[in-house]
Amino acid sequence: MEQIAAVLGEKGLIADPDEMTPFVTDFRGRMVGAADVVALPGTTEEVAAVVAIAREHGTAIFPLGGNTGLCCGAVPTVPAGRPALVLGLGRLNALRAVDRSANVITVEAGMTLARVRELAAAEGRRFPLRLGSEGTAQIGGLLSTNAGGTGALRYGPMRDLVCGIEAVLPDGRIFRDLNALRKDNTGYDLKHLLIGAEGTLGVVTAAALRLHQPIRSRAHGWISLAGPAAAVELLSRLQDRCGDSIETFEMLNGAEVDCVLQHIPRARLPFEATPAWSVMIELGHSDPDAGLNAALEAVMADALEAGLADDAVIAQNETQAQEIWHIRHSVTEAHRIDGVGIVHDIAVPTSAVPAFIAAADEMSAKRFREARVLVVSHLGDGNVHYTLMFPHAYWQSLPVCEAKALEVEQAVHDIAVGFGGTISAEHGIGRKLTSELERLGDPVKLAVMRTIKRALDPENMMNPGALVA
Repeated sequence: MEQIAAVLGEKGLIADPDEMTPFVTDFRGRMVGAADVVALPGTTEEVAAVVAIAREHGTAIFPLGGNTGLCCGAVPTVPAGRPALVLGLGRLNALRAVDRSANVITVEAGMTLARVRELAAAEGRRFPLRLGSEGTAQIGGLLSTNAGGTGALRYGPMRDLVCGIEAVLPDGRIFRDLNALRKDNTGYDLKHLLIGAEGTLGVVTAAALRLHQPIRSRAHGWISLAGPAAAVELLSRLQDRCGDSIETFEMLNGAEVDCVLQHIPRARLPFEATPAWSVMIELGHSDPDAGLNAALEAVMADALEAGLADDAVIAQNETQAQEIWHIRHSVTEAHRIDGVGIVHDIAVPTSAVPAFIAAADEMSAKRFREARVLVVSHLGDGNVHYTLMFPHAYWQSLPVCEAKALEVEQAVHDIAVGFGGTISAEHGIGRKLTSELERLGDPVKLAVMRTIKRALDPENMMNPGALVA
């Protein structure tokens, strides 16, 4: 600790157990870890120095961003007797550079997503990743988990929005690849090894991010429909008509909407009654005269005439648009208030989403009658957040909560895999799903991942216990 204090100074070190609590606790309060100290470096060089000191003493390192993850990937857990250090990146939050001609912004890992979006807008550009936690989530964590969000249908996850990375490797060396060249055919693209690695192969300290042209024309709509099959058909028709203008296409069941309406202030429903299923749509174009409202209205009218939709509204101003997306982006907070939700982050082919939901609903009704099913889906990329929400009282009455959570997860994951899907589309594996990855993952892929982990981190000091247990 003395060596680290000498490098970081007083403001860069936290050793008081009470002050450390937010740094070792899952943001939902479901998992609490332990560490000897929290280090808060202010530069990449300080990160490298801390990593080198930790390696010298056999200390496990747990990189921490905004602590908004849903799989407990940043919670420090080590065997008794091994020293542990949380490495908070919040002080690494500087803007390094903006290149408007190349459409690239280079920022440090501790900068929040909201701040990146603000800086891009100030330059007449846009960073398109959208998350409900954007005011807290940091770029390093978003990279380490390959975050997706509501805009992945058009722009892809973080992996598609990054053109360069700087990182400190487990041996303390600094890997610098921030040139953001579109063409660089000189071997392995190492940044893609670090993206999605959840801090197990190194500490991301900065990134060069791809920017896009600002949206000058938008249209927002909310459509009430009978079920997921109608939503898939609606998506196809919207793609035929609007193509790359589709920014967001989100599907929610009625229980999910009701959960938000019950718990979140200023949540307002534009219909007389909660739809059985809803689709929220955002269209966007750089041309201010793109006529998106008319295009969306035409698709809605076609859907109503074909019997795909029961009702529909188009936002007439920014306030109405914000009201639509306020409900969508409040889902996580509503869940936290409502009960204990076992949230699944599965993805199946988009055409298989209705069948997956039907099969999961049938299974849930038989095996988990105490729970309500809440569904929100990034339907365009097949990502379904299927949640079984248990009342607090029921959950607290269980003798072993972890066993029940695992039972629920395995039941839903088995169905997803049966439809050719994945158990983690955008949240990552963390510590929550390591046993499920072992059970259901491709053995060859897992073996290669472990080989890479041993090669770069032979002492297992970088986020041990996460991803590859």
